[in-house]
Amino acid sequence: MNPEELFEVDSDVPELTGAVLLHYFSGFMDAGSAGSTLVEHLLETHEHRVIARFDIDDLIDYRSRRPVMTYDTDRWQDYDAPELAVRLLHDAVGTPFLLLTGPEPDRRWEAVVAAVQTLIERWGVRLAVGAHGIPMGVPHTRELSVISHATRPELVTERFPLSRVQVPGNLSALLELRLGQAGHDAMGFAAYVPHYLAQSTYPAAALGLLTAVTDATDLVIGADALRAAAKLADAEVTRQVAESTEISEVVEALERQYDAYAESSSQNLLVPEGEPVPSADELGAEFERFLAELPRDP
Repeated sequence: MNPEELFEVDSDVPELTGAVLLHYFSGFMDAGSAGSTLVEHLLETHEHRVIARFDIDDLIDYRSRRPVMTYDTDRWQDYDAPELAVRLLHDAVGTPFLLLTGPEPDRRWEAVVAAVQTLIERWGVRLAVGAHGIPMGVPHTRELSVISHATRPELVTERFPLSRVQVPGNLSALLELRLGQAGHDAMGFAAYVPHYLAQSTYPAAALGLLTAVTDATDLVIGADALRAAAKLADAEVTRQVAESTEISEVVEALERQYDAYAESSSQNLLVPEGEPVPSADELGAEFERFLAELPRDP
């Protein structure tokens, strides 16, 4: 099948050579709703329009994640149709950038990747960037870490503490892999979210992702709304921790672990001082456990 049969492109797409494509697919791991909160921030603070839309009917298993329908009095009033689309936005100085977002397809990943690559090559996109949150044994009281991976070593900033690990696959990762194999620049960011906040919305993680993205792409994107949300959320977390002896003890233990790591690069944020580093299989199993606990889409 021709990849172009999977999408429709708007007839009025401006010159985009050198633009950045940001992508986020809901449904995979996103601790603290870091990636989805970043997407919401971008769409709420920037004018945008759809310039390419994918044929979602061919990609989604509706029975595994049923879209919401609204019933009012005596009739069906609305249907929240899923959408996988590329939107055109402009940053604070007018530089165009693209945002590909929507539900992660249940099927035909390779076809979707080929279709995205077709759009990247058609528009002359210079860099594709993904972002999400991962649960880690870190305290919310210390500086938030954002790790990166990329198709070229020169693009990588902060590295993951383990050199090799196998985790459940996802479309963003496959897209990055295939783009690299095709000679395109692509990278991804993952924000460390305290594991005790992984199921909550944690705006500080989205703020960390936004900072990493703007540093890597030179896009100028305001962060005031995220900063304010993060301040409010941090205050609420601080209140809840203060009211629970059990949670306070967990946070204090993580603080000691984090501070010990900061004093010696030979130590690891993933485990307490003196304990063995988890194997790649153990870390992969922990990620799978986190995914299993996530509620399915409505």
